[in-house]
Formats: sequence, C-alpha cells, structure tokens
Amino acid sequence: KLLITGVHGFVGSNLVESLKSENEIYGLDIVSPEKAGIVKTFSWDDLEAGAVPAMDAIIHLAGKAHDTKNKSAADVYFKVNTGLTQKIFDYFLASGTSKFVFFSTAKAAADRVDGVLTEDVVPSPVGPYGESKIKAEEYVLGKELPSDKQVYIFRPCMIHGPGNKGNLNLLYSVVRKGIPWPLGAFENRRTFTSVENICFAVNGVLTTDVESGIYNMGDDEALSTNELIEEICKSLGKKARIWRLPCGFMNFMAKVGGWLHLPLNPMRLQKLTENYVSSNAKIKTALGIEKMPVDAREGLRRTLESFR
Repeated sequence: KLLITGVHGFVGSNLVESLKSENEIYGLDIVSPEKAGIVKTFSWDDLEAGAVPAMDAIIHLAGKAHDTKNKSAADVYFKVNTGLTQKIFDYFLASGTSKFVFFSTAKAAADRVDGVLTEDVVPSPVGPYGESKIKAEEYVLGKELPSDKQVYIFRPCMIHGPGNKGNLNLLYSVVRKGIPWPLGAFENRRTFTSVENICFAVNGVLTTDVESGIYNMGDDEALSTNELIEEICKSLGKKARIWRLPCGFMNFMAKVGGWLHLPLNPMRLQKLTENYVSSNAKIKTALGIEKMPVDAREGLRRTLESFR
C-alpha cells in the first residue's frame, strides 16, 4: 500500500502508471477526482481526521513549484513546502508506515553550482522556494528515526518527460517558430532528470534495502543549452540556428529587457546560461547500478516528441 501526496501532478501521475501493477495506490491531494490506478484519493482534512488507513510507504510530492516570475509570496512557499511536509512526516512517524520518500529539490542545496553538486554540500539556497524546501529537509532530518523506518530525501534537477508543460516546453515553442538561438557564445552544462529515471529510483528504494539519506536525482549526462537546442531541432527536423553573439552584448540586452519588461531579462539569462551539474553517483551506488535506465538524450527525445 502506497500513499502518494500530490498524486495528480506530473510526477505523481507518472509514478501511478509505473507502480500500479505491483502496488495498491492511494492519493493525498487538494482535489480527489477518480483516476485509473488509484484506489482512493484522500484530502489533507482526512489526514488530520485520522481517516487515512495504514500504509507501507509514503511518497511526498505535494508542494509549491518554483515560480520563476516571482509572483508568489514567500509565506506561500513555507506554508506549503515546509508545512505540508511537517504534517505528513508527523503522520509517518506516528503510523506503522516503514518508508518515507520526500521530493525536495536541487535548489535546496544550491542556487548556483561551481563544479559538480554532491550530497555533502553545505546547503545555501537562495529565495523562498529553495529555503522552504531546506526547512522541510531539516525538519525531517531533525526527528529521531525508529530503527524500523527508513527515510529518503530526493533532490532532483529539472524533471521532464512526455506531457510535461514546464520550461522545456517554452524553449521548444521558441525554437519551433524558427527564432535563432542568440546565446550560443555561453558555455554551460546542466543536469536534467527524466521522469522515467525518477520512477526507477523510487521503485528501487521501495523494494530494496537502501540506506536512509539524501540522494541527488539526475540523468547520467549533463548537456549544454546549445546541445539541448540541437536536440530540439532534430525532433523538429530542422537545422539548428545558433548565433554566438558576444556575451557582453547579450548581458546588456538582458538588462535592457529587464527595464522594459521583455522576455529576456537578467534572471532569465542566468537560468538559460548557468552551469548546474549534479552527481547521481550516490543513488546509483545505493541501487547497485552503473547507469540510469534512460539515457539523458533519449529521455529528452521522448519528451520533445510528446510536444509535437
């Protein structure tokens, strides 16, 4: 018996499809429509009322996603990302449930990365999204854990997969219109996380004896934004149009964009060109594998194909 919070979200829906054949799945969400693969979806009020039956494992996905437009008040992040985690973890400790999987974020560890991000980094989040997630992590890790319980904190980088409507979809839309990519002069590498690899890792910690702890989640290979543009063009059957305009000029144009409230502003430029490489060596060692089942480029191809 598995309880998945935020079960109707993108990752939750994929986990249901991946795990439903071998498990009895229940949901915990703000809405409770009938959905194939889910026995029943409970509300958070049901949890407080003691109406949720005993489970074997809990996968905690519910949270406030990162708002890159900075329109969400900081207290919303802490109310949802920290508060709901505290609530469901208290339920876990008081119940007979043996395993708890909490989806945090790489941004809880670091807003920027020089080199390669590993699990032993001293967390330095920037902004309410990462800060609210690290507060949730601290709450989980600060509780004394009984010997018969195991806790896993996953820190994924940007998750993608078929049907995902995130930033990758926005970039795809720009390239599809034939607009040249002007940031080719920036050299960067980023770690992405295929949702198929997420499902594999979750099933791994649920079905094997993996040590409790923090685990980075990501594909094996980090890709540059230019390589990502090339993959998008391949999926569209187009030739990549990458302009290598001077970095100084593009930084200036981003500042102008910020003043005029245009799509390209300093924050967006940073997100598109920053390095963010995360190591997945610890989770692979824990699961006894040499590489993730889905290759980084193959995972992206599956995602991009779904956009068509």
